[in-house]
Amino acid sequence: MVAVIDLNADVGEECGDDAALLSIVTTANVAAGGHAGGGAVLDRTVRLAAEASVAVGAHPSYPDRPGFGRVSQATDHDADAIATFVAEQVITVATACARSGIEMSHVKAHGALYNDAAADESIASAFLEGVRRASAHLGRPSVAVVGLPGSALESLAGRAGTDFLAEAFADRAYAPDGRLVPRGHPSGVLHDSGAIARQVLQIATQGAVTAIDGSLVRVPAVTICLHGDTPGAVASARLARSELERHGVSVAAARRPA
Repeated sequence: MVAVIDLNADVGEECGDDAALLSIVTTANVAAGGHAGGGAVLDRTVRLAAEASVAVGAHPSYPDRPGFGRVSQATDHDADAIATFVAEQVITVATACARSGIEMSHVKAHGALYNDAAADESIASAFLEGVRRASAHLGRPSVAVVGLPGSALESLAGRAGTDFLAEAFADRAYAPDGRLVPRGHPSGVLHDSGAIARQVLQIATQGAVTAIDGSLVRVPAVTICLHGDTPGAVASARLARSELERHGVSVAAARRPA
């Protein structure tokens, strides 16, 4: 049984109750303007996270506000362009963190960029190069990256010596091969708070999740994502945390900056 698990939420996306979520989760992935947020929204979100003593990371995406970053642009950008916009978005969040007197702890890609970096080594490499460039610009060692266990990103991060935080999802269904069921599938997103809480507890205590065909899929995660834009997200997050603590699982950030 896992003694401790991190609960993270994607915030600063202008579509959820960030203040309420930040009182429940232990890590925040803050949108950097690529798919949502940025500007005053980013600053306010980072400030709320700092006040809640929540670890803060950057949540870069393809530059796609109309599509909320959920449509792949892998063929629209070469590796250098991907590294460039990732670096720019990461620096934006790190700068906002500095204004709030905290240090950025990690980077987690959003939406289609997350999925592409999980499946495609060239995208994963470009993403990691963007994180490296941002870290060099900030004059600090490369921060941890968050992604799917068993992914191309995990493999390349290991080779590069970059800390990798394996992530599972509270409100997404899993296929038998361990991949996320697409959002467009009728069963792709979980909406029932009880089902979400049960999945969180299963991941934390068993390191596994029940796939849509009933099979058990191994998911060795140290952090679990609760999407802020899922209807009923706050109630689901609150119930999930309560269930974890009721079963003796501590909830704490997976990574805080030194």
